[in-house]
Amino acid sequence: MSVTAVDRKTALIVVDLQEGVVGLPLAHPAADVLARNAELLAAFRRRGLPVVLVNVAGGPAGRNDLGAGFPEAGAGRTELVPELNAGEGDHLVTKHARSAFTGTGLDGWLRERDVTQLVVSGIATSGGVESTVRDAHERGYNVTVALDAVTDTDGAAHDHTVAKVYPRLAETGGTKEVLGALAVSR
Repeated sequence: MSVTAVDRKTALIVVDLQEGVVGLPLAHPAADVLARNAELLAAFRRRGLPVVLVNVAGGPAGRNDLGAGFPEAGAGRTELVPELNAGEGDHLVTKHARSAFTGTGLDGWLRERDVTQLVVSGIATSGGVESTVRDAHERGYNVTVALDAVTDTDGAAHDHTVAKVYPRLAETGGTKEVLGALAVSR
């Protein structure tokens, strides 16, 4: 479903745009994804809307293989990329699972601000972004994914998630569509 509207109480969630993730081989040029995220960040900040910057620092505890591929803390791998220009009012979330909601208190923080919709972007389309989108949908948020502001380490997984998963959970469109809807939401 394409972008039809953006609620007045919308937050931007940028997932895992950090040194240890952006430096991986990606399906789309990192510079393009970062540029689209910078556009979204500037627009949300200009309007005084909540911005959540998420990084991942290791996988969840327990006997499973979910820890594979999670950047571990240290050596700057969990540091957000400088292109995000983390702002004074941005909410920073460090997660140890795929979803930005798992064990982070993010849902409570958003509810305190009466947020009803989330625009989600970042890496990986089929990992942290998808898990966050799924959780947000199940928690009752209206969800939008800026498709040109997400990418994955696996092009086929990216394409599958965009074509088969997101349409069931969210509205989708390019950054320009999201910004156009944001401009008329006030």
